[in-house]
Amino acid sequence: MKKIISQLVIISFFLASCGGAKETETEAVRVRGVWLTNVDSKALNSKENIIETVKLCNELGFNTIFVVTWNKAMTTFPSKVVKQLTGVEIDTMFTGRDPLRELIDEAHKNNIKVFAWFEFGFSSSYNQNGGILLKAKPEWAAKDSAGNLVKKNNFEWMNGFNPEVQNFMLSLIMEVVNNYDVDGIQGDDRLPAMPSEAGYDEYTVNLYKQQHNGIEPPKYSKDSTWLQWRADLLTDFMRRIYETVKAAKQNVIVSVAPSIYPWSKEEYLQDWTAWVEKGYVDLICPQLYRYETERYFTALDDIVDRYISEKNLYKFYPGILLKVGSYYASKDYIKKVVAYNRSKGINGEVFFFFEGLKKYHEFFRDSLYHNKVKFPQLLKTKS
Repeated sequence: MKKIISQLVIISFFLASCGGAKETETEAVRVRGVWLTNVDSKALNSKENIIETVKLCNELGFNTIFVVTWNKAMTTFPSKVVKQLTGVEIDTMFTGRDPLRELIDEAHKNNIKVFAWFEFGFSSSYNQNGGILLKAKPEWAAKDSAGNLVKKNNFEWMNGFNPEVQNFMLSLIMEVVNNYDVDGIQGDDRLPAMPSEAGYDEYTVNLYKQQHNGIEPPKYSKDSTWLQWRADLLTDFMRRIYETVKAAKQNVIVSVAPSIYPWSKEEYLQDWTAWVEKGYVDLICPQLYRYETERYFTALDDIVDRYISEKNLYKFYPGILLKVGSYYASKDYIKKVVAYNRSKGINGEVFFFFEGLKKYHEFFRDSLYHNKVKFPQLLKTKS
């Protein structure tokens, strides 16, 4: 029987991909998401641009926008929390405006959901030796085993294990939840996350020693026990985010877009499979950023078969790389990976990022997402 079912899945996948992976009217519940950035994009640069952005998303069948809210140590909304720390109320390119509110207002007119995406997470700067955050709070710096500021892939980092840093980030999230009509909030591959090289600051070392009879943490940053201990600290912070958001507004969806597991845990201490199993996220969007269809299929199979239980599959909407720099995914690639998602029972995806939609206007509108769909019920209902 398993063999027959497997063959049917394969046949249906190839039929769907050959036919353009069109959604049918009977498939009326989907997450059709796109990330909206303030880098390599002018979408947020004026209210007029926001109106055009939402218009395009609506025309192309999208029902969800994940908009950058925290990037480069600045916000896309006027933030008292950040101003109190750094003196900078909003990203200087948006002074005198509130792009987050403008986007929410316009999107909701078109029945499009908006998630506040805290992209920068616990990173403090990009090639700026800590930037304005660590200039204001040098004691918040993440430290490696040599006592240096942690820098990974050109990002410098705050110490996400430090309660003060966690409280700052939680205050920033709640500033949005309490003051804006967002449908959800979203962490990223930097929230909650820390490079696995981090954890050698005074606070974290002392905490480890308190819990391990005075023993110092291993100098080898990827020691399995030491890795898991730090990952568990971030899992507990994920719990705090979830519970704090829900206590304020039960209907706000909590989402994260982490790296692929287990790389996410080994490199950035993101044990997101535990977050899903413990019920700390409503929507999980791992970044399955691959350039070849076979590599995407393998990555997806790995998650579905090994890392997410069948009962939680409804929370899973993978991230697909549409554009980065001068690269654009091909229409053939997009058709095939979307069809493969459906063949695995995955009812949607999120594309990175918005600017890529402009190249494939007709393809999305007329072929891929030609009909309107409803956003799924992701929240737990009280019995």
